[in-house]
Amino acid sequence: MKVLMFGWEFPPFNTGGLGTACYGLTKALSKQDVNITFVLPTAPRPIKSDFVNLIIASCTSFLNIKRVSSLLVPYISSEGYAKTYKSRYFNKNFGNIYGQNLFEEVNRYAMKAREIAINESFDLIHCHDWMTFLAGIEAKKVSKKPLIVQVHATEFDRTGGHPNQAVYDIERKGMHAADLIIAVSNFTKNKIIEHYGISPEKVFVVYNAIEFKDFLDREYFEIKSQDKIVLFLGRITLQKGPDYFLDAAKKVLEKEKDIKFIVAGSGDMEINMVERAAKLGIAKHVLFTGFLRGDDVDKAYKMADLYVMPSVSEPFGITPLEAMRNGTPVIISKQSGVSEVIKNCLKADFWDIDEIANKIIAVLKYNALHHCLKEHGLIEIKKFSWDDSAKKCIDVYKKALTM
Repeated sequence: MKVLMFGWEFPPFNTGGLGTACYGLTKALSKQDVNITFVLPTAPRPIKSDFVNLIIASCTSFLNIKRVSSLLVPYISSEGYAKTYKSRYFNKNFGNIYGQNLFEEVNRYAMKAREIAINESFDLIHCHDWMTFLAGIEAKKVSKKPLIVQVHATEFDRTGGHPNQAVYDIERKGMHAADLIIAVSNFTKNKIIEHYGISPEKVFVVYNAIEFKDFLDREYFEIKSQDKIVLFLGRITLQKGPDYFLDAAKKVLEKEKDIKFIVAGSGDMEINMVERAAKLGIAKHVLFTGFLRGDDVDKAYKMADLYVMPSVSEPFGITPLEAMRNGTPVIISKQSGVSEVIKNCLKADFWDIDEIANKIIAVLKYNALHHCLKEHGLIEIKKFSWDDSAKKCIDVYKKALTM
């Protein structure tokens, strides 16, 4: 089976979980005889050619990557796109070949997808999230092949229920044009049905997974020998709830002082969160690391005594699985897809900072609870496999091909 797949981030061109999911899923699909051509938009920013070659070389063992020159980058906003487009570098070197705003560029990418679809041989099309939906529609028009769209997050998740109308329109158009839809959780499936007018029979849930590393090494990290470490790791955006993390930290520090709160990641709320920590009077207890990649992510989990994911609206959430894989207990919001599939964790409503704070203190204070969450979490995480996700994906492919 040959799949033409459109995505907009793929390691190391990733700033969030979508890239991690694309990597894990495509690798598992390839082991089950699915041949994938992955189309990735990358900007002609000043990157060393050996870096780009390394990306392609690292992936050729299980998929073929086609690179489309584009200003589309992971999680870019209209404002962020405008800033990039207006920069001297692009105006000087690339003139007017790119769209003058984010939506023009999404349409330009769709036309490039059309050209690729004309020249490629494939059985069906698989698109990841809204920036690629128009590309999938154009590929379907010229190829007459089935279109699968996979929803990792909706505009309602990203904006806290206040969607950008233009993004919503593209999402809706893509979902209605698709032959079938893959949602990463029932949490997401229900949003698709409720907000986009899609029949339940058209939506199939395929949970994300994780690559298990049987390595829990005992490398020791410390900031201060007496301090406990509580970690937030993710994009610092409204969707991920970093403000609730800091508010809960304030509550914890009113009762327990020997705790450091680490905020690992980047995003549009980063400066605001640094200022918020100062206003709350907890700045000396909060460390901001910036965006982490590769081994540094696992090191952060190992360093932490506890991982907290207070997401406001999380379609799935791979980070708790990563934390559990590293032997780190987790607290997750009930407003997350991953809460449907893991049991050895603590759960709280994202807005209930008192409950989050109480559970943080409990995990750090009671060794038996910490040990139980850690050991049982390590056992539970072994049941998650991208191979299982790939098999379910293939079932959706087969259904689409026989419609």
